[in-house]
Amino acid sequence: MGRGTPMGDLMREYWVPFALAKELEPDCDPVRIMLLGERFLAIRTTSGTPVLMDETCPHRGASMWYARNENEGIRCVYHGWKFDGTGACVDMPNEPVGSNFKDKVRLPTYPVTEAGGLVWAYIGSRHTPPPMPSFEWFDNPDGTSASWAFQRECNWLQALEGDIDTSHFGFLHVGHADPEDAPEGSFLRYTIEDRAPRYKVLDTEFGATYGAYRPAGSEDSLYWRFAHFLFPFYTMVPTGVLGTKSQLRAWVPMDDTHTMAFHSAPAARRYTAPASQKVGITEREATATEFLPNTSDWFGRFRITARVENDHLIDRALQRSGESYTGLAGVNVEDQAITESMGPIFDRTREHLGSSDIMVIRVRRRLLAAARALAAEGTVPPAVDAPAVYQQRSGGIVLPADADWMEATAELRKAGVEHPELDPALAGGA
Repeated sequence: MGRGTPMGDLMREYWVPFALAKELEPDCDPVRIMLLGERFLAIRTTSGTPVLMDETCPHRGASMWYARNENEGIRCVYHGWKFDGTGACVDMPNEPVGSNFKDKVRLPTYPVTEAGGLVWAYIGSRHTPPPMPSFEWFDNPDGTSASWAFQRECNWLQALEGDIDTSHFGFLHVGHADPEDAPEGSFLRYTIEDRAPRYKVLDTEFGATYGAYRPAGSEDSLYWRFAHFLFPFYTMVPTGVLGTKSQLRAWVPMDDTHTMAFHSAPAARRYTAPASQKVGITEREATATEFLPNTSDWFGRFRITARVENDHLIDRALQRSGESYTGLAGVNVEDQAITESMGPIFDRTREHLGSSDIMVIRVRRRLLAAARALAAEGTVPPAVDAPAVYQQRSGGIVLPADADWMEATAELRKAGVEHPELDPALAGGA
């Protein structure tokens, strides 16, 4: 992920989210940010401007984490040098009166913006950053977004691939369930009745799209799950009803073996299935997905309590009882445990990929092709200069068996279109 590596250089062509907006209060303590294998610090100035800067003071290399965030700038405590939010040195109190040396020194800072409840930076080589990805709720008039984050202790692609592997849902998350456990006519019911979906995959301007399909209660209709990979590390997962849900997940590499997952969605459109429609969710899930207290360590933010060190709090008795397929406390912990169980970086030469891995294969090929084209010929990666292509939606839908999967869903996948005729409860927790 470092500068000069093919994938690291690819990532730096894009805006990258690095913090929740609520993490940075005016005049807050500096926050250590590990991003794409580099160490940065983040603050918010007195007037509310977020700043991302290099960690070390340009004077003698002391860490600016110990610095004072005060009065529209940050002051190194070693010799009192102060820098404003643009990185300009505005005070150098250990130099003689009248010295202009401060005008020759800068603390490297980076373009920063806020959208979707997240704080984003551009740390690439362009003098003028590319446009921000235009996810539909970023322009909400009221500015409301729901955003949250968690850390995974594994490679970013390893974590991302869990989102584009739809067949695991019928096993890892609801493997213990029988069809009658789910509401009749619900997406969840169809998933449990047929745990081996078939697939169609398509390259797109923004990355790749898959449709996973299976019977929907009869030979005349199919239940489709649509999901997207969007360059360089975003997913839109297939849960919920296509046309009613807008959201993203950003699997941001902290380094090669740690990933920060940021979620963003319009606050008004977050949907939680009624308790009566959930299968296998217990009180343990709330406890296991609590977070450890954040620390000031480079990897100390947003770590859930279920971890490798405690075997992700697996309950073998619960697993044997049949009430849980995994003995793990709910969807989030199940995903976390499985991707972290592969180790920090799994040796992919040992894999045996099947037909259900077609989207995983396609995404890897697209990423490799884009990274190689950038390294060899300077080819601008997909979607860097095309923010509108991020206007997408994902989710499930029932279609006639003879319908074209893309044509029939064109309006439902399009952002910015309301569909009051659709009932989010159709998902039934899937």
